[in-house]
Amino acid sequence: MSVLTYPEAIVIGALQGVTELFPVSSLGHSVLLPAIVGGSWARDLNVSAPESPYLAFIVGLHVATALALLLLFRRDWARIVKGFVTSIGHQSISTPDERLAWLVIIATVPVGLTGLLLEHTFRTTLGKPTPAAVFLTLNGVMLLLGEQLRRRRAGPATDLPPADLAPVLPPNEADDLPPNEADDLEVDHRLAELTWSRAFVTGASQSLALLPGISRSGVTMLAGLAQGLTHEEAVRLSFLLATPVILAAGVLKVPDLSGHLGTGIHGQILAGSLAAFGCAYLAARFLTRWFSTRTLTPFGIYCLLAGPIALVLIHR
Repeated sequence: MSVLTYPEAIVIGALQGVTELFPVSSLGHSVLLPAIVGGSWARDLNVSAPESPYLAFIVGLHVATALALLLLFRRDWARIVKGFVTSIGHQSISTPDERLAWLVIIATVPVGLTGLLLEHTFRTTLGKPTPAAVFLTLNGVMLLLGEQLRRRRAGPATDLPPADLAPVLPPNEADDLPPNEADDLEVDHRLAELTWSRAFVTGASQSLALLPGISRSGVTMLAGLAQGLTHEEAVRLSFLLATPVILAAGVLKVPDLSGHLGTGIHGQILAGSLAAFGCAYLAARFLTRWFSTRTLTPFGIYCLLAGPIALVLIHR
């Protein structure tokens, strides 16, 4: 019987924390790294096996990653939750925070339903090294092509239909906030200007991340850029949309931790989750700064190289 070791748990936990948020696919890397290392790693860390301790381990990593995002964007989520509650209270949507709350809900529905229906099928049939390497390469092509198409776009960066915009940030609302918080508030309120249909399409794009090697944050950012968002807005939207999805994916499978799949590896799950939490927090902080001035191109190049190299290594 395979047993998850502490070195495996910490390495994969750290890898999950970084690659879940970097536009390079956490699932793809979680499939490819064990296959490349081989030996006990390939046996212990087999994501496609229906009865593997690795599945219970991944639950803990998802919850830890979501908690890191909640901590980093705690002010955003406080406003979103408050906006949701107040919109229910007066049965209308009249502020940017209320609108953003409902945009997040609408954008989360399609990927939630798709995950419930297809996650097991996709994981067991495609969660193998060869498909993961192929999809990782495709992810690189998508990122590079998306950036090329963005550069060719004409018009302003936020070319959105004025008829369906949320109210703009009221004057002086951010005057008493520190500069960083004021900037974050401005970005959130610009995100609230997305139309309902565009939010739905952007959220639905996350469903592609069920394919091992396709990045959730990457495809969400590409969808956001296609809607006219800036890189800074697109990465923030991708993190806001990913948080409930990642958290729900973990929480729904928490019983696995207390079931037979989690037997004997609770310590490893804790170690890996702590690694995932710390790395996810640092990765999210890094990426919010990176995309304020830079693009997806380096990540696209990485995936375009890493996919074929991984394909060669796993068949050597």
